[in-house]
Amino acid sequence: MKKLDVKMIALNAMVACVYAVMTIACSAISYGGIQFRISEVLVFLAFYNKKYFPGLIIGCFLANIPSSLGIYDMVFGTLATALACVAMYKVNNLYVGAILGGIINGLIVGAELYFILDLPFLFNAFTVFLGEVAVLIIGAILFKLLEKNTSFMNRYIKE
Repeated sequence: MKKLDVKMIALNAMVACVYAVMTIACSAISYGGIQFRISEVLVFLAFYNKKYFPGLIIGCFLANIPSSLGIYDMVFGTLATALACVAMYKVNNLYVGAILGGIINGLIVGAELYFILDLPFLFNAFTVFLGEVAVLIIGAILFKLLEKNTSFMNRYIKE
């Protein structure tokens, strides 16, 4: 049996909390057909270390509780984030990860809005994609800057 890593559990709890609070605090731009979910910047943690998957996924789930789509967003929105985390971890380029994250979220959330609210799929998939990619490109730039601080990266991100 693996030994529990208390530090990683605490870091995941903080990631989940920050993701949820950032999303809910910016709820006017975090939900719906046109999304600019600033908290998605944190998904890049998965690019560096798969140990951050639980915090990101739980944070997304918690952030989707107050969504007007309720249980559907809790399931499908969280699924989109989980798949984006896996995609981020599998690629070697932050910007490719940003595009993949945008595609995954655009398709899943676009489909969710189509099936639940009967909104046009292509339009919503595209607007969700654009919002997600915009946030993730900003996130990629921020993480590229963070990479210059090797001490920080080695201590908190890559472990």
